[in-house]
Amino acid sequence: MSSQSITAAPAVPAAQETFRSNAVRLFAGFAGLGAAAVNLAVASSLFAAAGPALPVRAAGAAAAMLWGTSLLAWTVAGLSRNRFPLPRTSALLLPTAAAAHIAAIVLGAGSGMAGLGVSHLAALLLTLMILAAISWLSRRSPDLPGCSGQNIAARLGAGPLIAAAFAGALLVAAITTPGLAASTAGQFAVPHGEHTGGHHAP
Repeated sequence: MSSQSITAAPAVPAAQETFRSNAVRLFAGFAGLGAAAVNLAVASSLFAAAGPALPVRAAGAAAAMLWGTSLLAWTVAGLSRNRFPLPRTSALLLPTAAAAHIAAIVLGAGSGMAGLGVSHLAALLLTLMILAAISWLSRRSPDLPGCSGQNIAARLGAGPLIAAAFAGALLVAAITTPGLAASTAGQFAVPHGEHTGGHHAP
């Protein structure tokens, strides 16, 4: 057996492991973008319902806006750097956000904001997806030998990664869309088939 075949043997398993890590990282990124969008939609709904007599809603809106903005920046940084930053901080904040969404679902039923329960449920599911993905990634070595990012497609092909990205995006969209639709932003959105000028499609 030649030395070339010996050195090439572990490359394919390494490529497969790198492919799985890249697919999970993309899934975490999609979930992060979806969770950020839903949290910002929740913030807009709370701001719209807040008033001088309801300062708690204004505080909740500010917290949701801050968290949604931070989550968006964290997700973009993770996708661009191929590694999510602040792993210890995110490991603390993500469960805290999940607990906050659970509390909002439970308490929202009697506060006149029961319609936002769907948005909080969507944000909760997306947050749990992010937690599961980064937990899986934390158990994998970020630097896998024998397979650089440039030769993954050469060994496995780009098709599997595209298919995995499409499946992850489809799942995240299926959860994010109802969450956005239940918010104020979704309620005031122009329905499909209608024009902004007030004319309805036949």
